[in-house]
This record gives sequence, structure tokens and C-alpha cells, in this order.
Amino acid sequence: MKIAMVGSGYVGLVSGACFADFGHDVVCIDKDPSKIERLNNNIMPIYEPGLAELVSGNVKAGRLSFTTNLAEGIEGAQAIFIAVGTPSRRGDGHADLSYVYAVAQEVGENLKTPAVIVTKSTVPVGTGDEVERIIAETGTKVQFGVASNPEFLREGAAIGDFKRPDRIVVGVEDEWAKGVMNEVYRPLFINKAPILFTSRRSSEMIKYAANAFLAVKITFINEIADLCEKVGGNVQDVARGIGMDNRIGSKFLHAGPGYGGSCFPKDTLALLKTAEDYDSPTRIVEAVVKVNDSRKRAMGRKVVDALGGPTEARGKTAALLGLTFKPNTDDMRDAPSIAIAQTLMDAGVHVVAYDPEGMEAAAPLMPEVKMVGGAFEAVTGADVAVVVTEWDAFRAIDLERLKGALNTPVLIDLRNVFDPADARAKGFEYSSIGRP
Repeated sequence: MKIAMVGSGYVGLVSGACFADFGHDVVCIDKDPSKIERLNNNIMPIYEPGLAELVSGNVKAGRLSFTTNLAEGIEGAQAIFIAVGTPSRRGDGHADLSYVYAVAQEVGENLKTPAVIVTKSTVPVGTGDEVERIIAETGTKVQFGVASNPEFLREGAAIGDFKRPDRIVVGVEDEWAKGVMNEVYRPLFINKAPILFTSRRSSEMIKYAANAFLAVKITFINEIADLCEKVGGNVQDVARGIGMDNRIGSKFLHAGPGYGGSCFPKDTLALLKTAEDYDSPTRIVEAVVKVNDSRKRAMGRKVVDALGGPTEARGKTAALLGLTFKPNTDDMRDAPSIAIAQTLMDAGVHVVAYDPEGMEAAAPLMPEVKMVGGAFEAVTGADVAVVVTEWDAFRAIDLERLKGALNTPVLIDLRNVFDPADARAKGFEYSSIGRP
């Protein structure tokens, strides 16, 4: 079947390429002509392992194409996905749905054959109803349905997540739309991927509830890590101990500098705003947002303390190893490194940084940070090395060489990458998260 994917960012591009790999005929549409030109030259707008090869293979096979013309792109499509951005709106924190609604308007004005319009973007409850209203008010006489189909892709593992999902959630209000969506995902039935059909509003709620719950787990273990440092416990042992309980599970129990990225920060905030609008407070999520925001700067203060405190730290240099919010991505949105670097600079500390993929995106966000071409270049002459992102390249780094390059052998491990005994045996003043 033909699928149109409106929006060629992270979600749209990965989803479109994967649908094409399943055998569907996919057109990815984007308003940005430079992005479309780069995609036509197999230059990816994002870093995602395996994506360039996947896109290239399906373009060559004739199943995947790119255009800036929405009217042409949706022609003959049985499913039209809306995968545009829904950033936090300035001033109030609500999800900015202007891009979603603009697409709905344009789709309604250009719809010529029956299609299901599918919101793939993360949207608040009730957005599907508004999309349906907007399309209907364009006066189209063509049969259409509106479905919700939230994405659950982890950056750095998105292709595998799409092809081997834990579940596929689809919110529909009629049997015809349900049948179309069944056909869209029929290639995944061979993997026995569970598909859950719900109402549109339940589907929209599932996405926010899932991300909020994961944010709660991350924040919970971070607070337990702080307590472990006070009482002499080891948060990794605690996480293993509670994670072995099937009711809790082991995932998202890795203590660190706080969550970031394209989803958790904006989605938790959007959920809070929805809860306020419906006079149904979500106090737990509210606390999580506040704790996570404060944690990032607390990690900066941890580094300042390792440099001898506010007075002694002034004029010293900190080397940040990793900038992106997680490894295997170039995404800097709400990355903890931003707040950490700013806290250090506020304390008069010079900051040097290296990241394998994120420096281009990081540079405009932290213009006073000196970006360099390698980990050892970053730490040379620095007074402390700080592991901010757990890239594989840092896990097996030569600690002897690292120590020799530093001005003072101070290592702050915000991702618990190294074994404390090994680091101290190498002569480091070593500090990690939630471990004695």
C-alpha cells in the first residue's frame, strides 16, 4: 500500500524508512527543501545507527522517495501519517500543535482519495478530535478517518524498536480505519508483534503515561542514589535487587545526571498542563519534573566540589566527555550537559568538551565551551575529567593515559562507567553516582 509520511525528522524518517523496508510504497514529505535535497543525496539530518543504509537501500529499490510537495506526496496514499514536531510552547509549556493542525488543514484541502490520517506525533488527549474537525471543515467530500498511532522509539535503537516492537498502539473510532491500520502493520504480524486497538483518546494518553512512568523510574533511582551516597550503600546493587522483582523490572533504573532528550522533558510537561486543564493534578509527575531540573545543576556543583569548592574551582578547567543526552545519537535537546556546563562556567570554571556525534548540535547551545576533536585532547591539561554520556568509546578508555593527560588525577563518573576500585588503583580521585 502507499503511505505518506508528513515530516521527515527523527520519527517520520525512521518510520518511513522502516515501512518502506516492509515493502510499502512510502513518500516522506517535508517543508524544508534543504532537508529534502540532503535526503535525496543520502545525507541524513540526524545520527541514528543504520539509518543511512536503510534509507539508501529502499530509495534504490524504488520504495522510498522524498518531496516538499504535500499535494503530490499524499496522492493515492491510503494512510497519511502526521509526524511533525510538537515542542513545548513558549510561555505555558503546553505542546505546540500548530504544525500538526497546519498539516491537517493542508491534507483536507488536497485529499482526493480515501485515506486514514494518522497522528504519529506525540500529542495531548483530544488532538485527534481536533484534527478530524479541521479536515471536515475544509469541505472535503472524500472518505477519511483519523487514527492515533504513537511512537515508542528509543534514539540509538530506533530501527530495531520499530521492526521488533514491544507493542503497537492504535487508536481508532471506526472499523474502516481499523482495517486500514491492520494492513499498514500486517508485515509485523509475522513477528507476532502485539497490536492494541483502543479509542483515540486512550491511545493519546498511553504515550504520555508511558513516558511519564519511565521518567518517574529514572528520577526515583537518582534520588535513591543520593541516599546511597549518604548511608554508604551501592545504588547499582540496589537497582539490581529491586529490578529482579518482575513487578518493577530492571530497565530505567540506571542512576545518572538526569533525563533529557526529545521526549521525556516536553512530554512530562505537556502531561502536567493537560492535567491542569482538566483539574486532575498529577503530583508525582510534577515532583519528577522539578527534581530532574534541579539534578542537572546539582551534577555541576558535584564537579565544582571535586575541584575544591567554589573558591578553589575558579580558573580551573573541566573536561566533559560526552554531551548528548544519551549515546548513539546527536540529540542535544535538554541534555544534562547543558546545565552542567553552565553551572561550571557560573563558578568560573573553564569547560572543554568532546562528543563523538553531538558537537555540531551542541556548539550553538554552549558557545563558551571549547569543543575539541578527541577525548584525550579534551582532558590534556584539565583539572578534572567528567563522564557525562556513556559512549562506548569512553568505556574502555586507557585510564593510565587519561591520568597522565590530566593536570590533576580527578575523575567524576556521572554514568557509573568505571569500576571504583580499578579507577582508584590507577591513582584517580574518583567519584561516581550512588556508590561508596
